[in-house]
Amino acid sequence: MFKKIAIALLAAAATGTLALTAPAAAASPGPYDQSDQWGPVHARHHLAKAKGWVGVEWDEHQESNTVHVKGRLYDLDPRGYGQGGRCAYVKFQAASFDHEWDEVYSRKHCGYPGSKKFGFSVDDVSALRVKVCQVHPYKHWVSKCGHWDHLYAAESE
Repeated sequence: MFKKIAIALLAAAATGTLALTAPAAAASPGPYDQSDQWGPVHARHHLAKAKGWVGVEWDEHQESNTVHVKGRLYDLDPRGYGQGGRCAYVKFQAASFDHEWDEVYSRKHCGYPGSKKFGFSVDDVSALRVKVCQVHPYKHWVSKCGHWDHLYAAESE
């Protein structure tokens, strides 16, 4: 376990990504090898945000993993839709062990000043990132995105 943590810290330092190294009991109960809180991550102009928790389980041979994400998406845009108001939108991309990025989850929430819970799991992940945007309430035009925030990076073998 300590070797895995040390390698993850070195990988995080080299790539600038956040490697999860907190003990499982520190952030959430369960059988997680790594877990941590993430966020808040904002859309441009801070009119939407998301935050939450991520946990990683490795199989007994350390060859495969499952990443679990829980969070809450906040609509912070007080404008009405007729005045240009937008809904909150969050999307996640995961890189497989061959480093191909794919969108694995997205969620939209309309309803200032409210929020919506979400959660998902994805298998065989070498890295996970999140971006928060705004989206038109009746169309699928995503806009005003913040930057990608890296939530997890597996250590290199």
